[in-house]
Amino acid sequence: MMIEGMHHVQLAMPPGREDDATAFYEGLLGLPRVAKPPHLEARGGCWFEADTTRVHLGVQECFRPARKAHAALLVTDLVALRLRLAASAVVIVDDEPLPGFDRFYASDPFGNRLEFLAPVN
Repeated sequence: MMIEGMHHVQLAMPPGREDDATAFYEGLLGLPRVAKPPHLEARGGCWFEADTTRVHLGVQECFRPARKAHAALLVTDLVALRLRLAASAVVIVDDEPLPGFDRFYASDPFGNRLEFLAPVN
């Protein structure tokens, strides 16, 4: 068996907050919202996908945000993303750089931790 890559990451979200998810993931991060398969649409939540980056949000009734576990998203312009998030009052949390990458953390509207990384040139 060989792992070839990751198809998607799924994060939890509270019920009925799909509009907030869309405003953040599509509006701020630029990941387009895509239709879920009809048999999954009834469960709520929403999917965001661009090329090979896929973030799926699933409804969890007794929702608790992931504050340590997180998705790490590669970005082309970390400075521009930082400015866009900060302008929307998203709290940025800096951390030590990883070898070859600059990075920071932020949370989605539900408190899920996200890491954003860009290669150092």
